[in-house]
Amino acid sequence: MKRARIPLIALAAAGALALSACSGSTDSGDTGDTGDTEEMMFEEGTTMAALSEAGTITIGTKFDQPLFGLVGPSGDPEGFDVEIGKIIAGKLGIDEGSIEWVETVSANREPFIENGQVDIVVATYTINDDRKEVVSFAGPYYMAGQSILVLADNEDIMSEEDLVGQPVCSVTGSTPAAMLEEIGADPVLTDTYSNCLEPLRSGAVVAVSTDNVILAGLAAQNEGEFKVVGEPFTDEPYGIGLALDDTDFRMWINDVLEESYADGSYEEAWNATAGTILPYVEPPTPDRY
Repeated sequence: MKRARIPLIALAAAGALALSACSGSTDSGDTGDTGDTEEMMFEEGTTMAALSEAGTITIGTKFDQPLFGLVGPSGDPEGFDVEIGKIIAGKLGIDEGSIEWVETVSANREPFIENGQVDIVVATYTINDDRKEVVSFAGPYYMAGQSILVLADNEDIMSEEDLVGQPVCSVTGSTPAAMLEEIGADPVLTDTYSNCLEPLRSGAVVAVSTDNVILAGLAAQNEGEFKVVGEPFTDEPYGIGLALDDTDFRMWINDVLEESYADGSYEEAWNATAGTILPYVEPPTPDRY
């Protein structure tokens, strides 16, 4: 890791054959808890060992996206991405109260990872080749697709073909924004998807376009105002971003994801969050590139 505290942790552990930590997880019922006290053993010098010894992890996620990452009344983020982050932390022996959540918007996910401001990013983060030049990805853990949100009474826009030449809101640094340019729409960009709603209400844009699961959350949060139209027209594999070339950490997170599929904690996390609106689908197999 690039953060200064990680090398310091490793130095503090010098001479040990392995780093370990005991997780006394609370019996809160949240999907991120391990449920039992476990002894965590990791190879010395790995990111897993450093984080486990520190007893804390910094996770970047969205703060404004219903169902996946939204700050709730408690002041803490809630949603499916948040629960995935808790599952990973739990396997490090870190309880949810020791997670530091950092808001990441689409444009700052790579810089936050590169600069060591976060340990991982779980934030509706599409894996693509350009991003893999600067960060690594575990997963994918979910397959979304770009779609279209319009006013509830709009009958003119039914597919991406109807967006050509039209002002459409999306987010700076996102794959949906790039796709809008590719299909000939006129992208109107902001920093968060929630900031697209007022231009849609006012008629400054005719639609908002991003991943279908994000749009479904926005529609559910504003019942009766908006609707999602058409079929998804891209594949958006969501991954967990981490430091470039940290292969051990990436492979370990992939192991954790596959364990969560097998033990039911992934499905439990889905049903408690995004699954209140969207149907459950079998998760994709992580890409162990």
